[in-house]
Amino acid sequence: MTGPTATSTRPPFADTRPPRLADAPGFTASIAAGWDLGRARPDLAAGAAEAAAEHRRRLGERLAGHDVVVSSSVAPTRNGDAAYAFRPDSDFVWLTGCQVEGATLVLRAVPGGHDATLYLPPPARPGDPGFYGDALHGELWVGASPGLQEWSDALGLTVRASDDLAADLTGCRGARAAPSVPTGLVSAHGLEPSAVLAETLSDLRMVKDEWEIGQLRAAVDHTVTGFAAVMAEVPRAVDGLGERWLQGTFDRHARTFGNGPGYASIVGSGPHAPTLHWVRCDGPVLPEAALLLDMGVETTTLYTADVTRTVPPSGTFTAEQRAVHDLVERAHRAGMEQVRPGTQYTDFHFASMEVVARGLHDWGLLDVSVDEALSPQGQQHRRYLVCGIGHHLGLDVHDCGSSGYESYMGADLRPGMVMTVEPGLYFHAGDLTVPPELRGIGVRLEDDLLVTETGHDVLSDGLPIDAGGVEAWARGHLG
Repeated sequence: MTGPTATSTRPPFADTRPPRLADAPGFTASIAAGWDLGRARPDLAAGAAEAAAEHRRRLGERLAGHDVVVSSSVAPTRNGDAAYAFRPDSDFVWLTGCQVEGATLVLRAVPGGHDATLYLPPPARPGDPGFYGDALHGELWVGASPGLQEWSDALGLTVRASDDLAADLTGCRGARAAPSVPTGLVSAHGLEPSAVLAETLSDLRMVKDEWEIGQLRAAVDHTVTGFAAVMAEVPRAVDGLGERWLQGTFDRHARTFGNGPGYASIVGSGPHAPTLHWVRCDGPVLPEAALLLDMGVETTTLYTADVTRTVPPSGTFTAEQRAVHDLVERAHRAGMEQVRPGTQYTDFHFASMEVVARGLHDWGLLDVSVDEALSPQGQQHRRYLVCGIGHHLGLDVHDCGSSGYESYMGADLRPGMVMTVEPGLYFHAGDLTVPPELRGIGVRLEDDLLVTETGHDVLSDGLPIDAGGVEAWARGHLG
């Protein structure tokens, strides 16, 4: 027997599709009124607006007479209609302090600098169809959001709606456009994609002001406490939760005390440690293998730390691990010794590399002299250290990447520069040129240094460098 026939609950006037809300007068009248969502204010860190104003002034000095356009960009598509979390363009943040998606800054040349106007998509509030129909800007979707006036008051800038941008750009043909500016906007208004602008901004960002240094100190401090949080979870990772548990532990910490991790956190146990960018983190944490942790908190103002330590999950290095760590430590200290005003940027690189080459030669791993290995035609020691020894640090983990050789690699260090020093040795498990007892050991030491008037300040000195100190720190934080 068959059961009773199901009775449709669809009213006789209904289409096979749900009604389109915008075409339903009853809904549009109901949704438009009866709201008191309040007015949100920009969540701006103290000093951010003033720092950005000074950054614009400095750019105006360098590019006097040129109009400039910089955009915040938009979140890239992850898959389907899902997007990655939005993170604004670093040049845009440096110039505005604003983190709104789809925003554009226009700097019009005037005598003495630039006249700045910021174009933002306004929030869609009750009474606006976008309130319920715009998933990016409708307050029913994203919550109460600051309006144009609130942003103007907070930033000390003229702020206009994004819809006004096209008309206002008619007088800016030939303006220099940053890489973040959408190509459609560039072509529609005759803007000039400008490598000079990108390089100029990169050069200006190389020396940090006091406000930026404060942000980087906070990023490093939160990173140091994040390392401790990770170490406390090592026993659980060893028991089976693995590398990804530790990666997730740090990422949660970074999200709690900042914007999130400043780059993909690296957690490499044993044979994964020599892989320079082991971000898959899908392996076990081996109790007797060295564990490499390369992690950094990005502050809510988007400045990031970048710190690495290699730790023993058991609290004690093996003899082989300690020998490798000791050599890396000597290279690390030699590199840091060169970080002071007046030395060339590459001096710390060469100082660390010489220690590495001599150590490898002493171990019998180089079949040439140290001098030949260090020569431009040699570089045999780089088999075990193919990456550089450091980089600038700031809004980007590899900061100032658009600068040319003369202002980056070929430049002298100046007070206010912040950089990493990060030598390492990477003996892959399948590297037949090293003794079996060294295979699968990867060690990196990375600190964040501020160049001062008289030398340097190790911002990340809350973490020990020497093997004995690392062991004591690890044992003190194991959960």
